[in-house]
Amino acid sequence: MRVLCLLAAALLQGQEPPKPPDPTAAPGEAKPEAPAKPVYRNEGKPILLPFTCGEEDIQAFGLTCTSDEPCEAYLELSAIDTFNGRLYVTGNIHTSATTLWSVLLMSEDEGKTWSEAYERMRSTALEHMQFLDLDYGWISGQTLLSLPKDPFLLATTDGGRIWRKKPVSGESRVGAIENFVMESRTTGQLLIDRTQTGDSGGRHEYFETNTGGDTWGLRQVSPKPIVLKKTRPVSNLLRIQADARTKSFRLEKRDAQRWVPLASFLVKVGECKTSDELREPPPPPTEEAQPDLGTFVIPSEKGPRRPPSLKKKK
Repeated sequence: MRVLCLLAAALLQGQEPPKPPDPTAAPGEAKPEAPAKPVYRNEGKPILLPFTCGEEDIQAFGLTCTSDEPCEAYLELSAIDTFNGRLYVTGNIHTSATTLWSVLLMSEDEGKTWSEAYERMRSTALEHMQFLDLDYGWISGQTLLSLPKDPFLLATTDGGRIWRKKPVSGESRVGAIENFVMESRTTGQLLIDRTQTGDSGGRHEYFETNTGGDTWGLRQVSPKPIVLKKTRPVSNLLRIQADARTKSFRLEKRDAQRWVPLASFLVKVGECKTSDELREPPPPPTEEAQPDLGTFVIPSEKGPRRPPSLKKKK
C-alpha cells in the first residue's frame, strides 16, 4: 500500500516513480551495479585491443609457448555494419595455428570510442552480421578447434542491448556457417559447410527457421554448393582495410567519392608465454637430523661397531 502511495505522489508531481526495492538485497543494502565495460579510445593512432595470455591459457588452448619462444597473438576483423545508430565489428584473436577468443566491438559515436558488446568466447570466431530493423539483429559464429564445430547465432530483439547465443543444432556437431539470411523477424535460411569432415556426400546443408533462429530444421543435404533463395543485404558504405604501413585493420566509411577513416586496430595484440623467468627456484631440501643409534664407524674398517666398554678387564 505504501508503494502505491509513493507511485501516485510521484506521478502527480511529474517526477519519475521510485524504483522498487531489490528483493535479493539485504535490508539497508543496495544491490551492487555491474562493472562498467572497458572503453577503448580512438586517439588518432591504431588502437591496441587489451589481451593477456598466461600459463593457464597456454594449457587450456594446448599451445606450446615458452618465455623464450612465445606465441604471437593477432586480431582478425571479419565484418563491419551499422545497427540502431551503432557501429559493430566482428572478429577473433588467434595465434598462427589456434583461434583463441571471439571479438564483438561496438561504437556509439562514429568510432571515437569502442567497447565490447559481448563477452569473449573461447576458441570462437564471429563473422557475418544482419540487422533487420531497429530491434532485430543476428551475428553468425562457430567454435574453431581442430575442426569448426557447433555453429550458432548471436541474436538481439532489443536493438543490441542484450545478445543471446542460439545454437543451430541441439547437439554438438562439426560445421561452419557458410551463409545466412533472415527474411523477417521469424523466418530465415542458413547454410552449413561441413567441408573438413571427409563426408563428400553431405558437405553442404540447408536449414530454415520460422522462430527467429531459436530452432532450425534441416531441409537439404548436397555434395554441391547450395544457393540461398535470397541474399543477405551487405552495406557498401562501410569496409575493413588491411594497412601494411601501420600493421592494423582500418575501418572506413564512404563519403561521396572517398573513404573516410573511422578507426583502426593493431593486428598484433600480444603474446602467449610462460613466466619461468619470474619464478624463484625452490629452496634446496634440508637434511633431516638422524637419531643417535649409539653406534660409530671407524673409517679404516667397514660396518658399525659398538662403543668400547668402560669395564676393567680381569
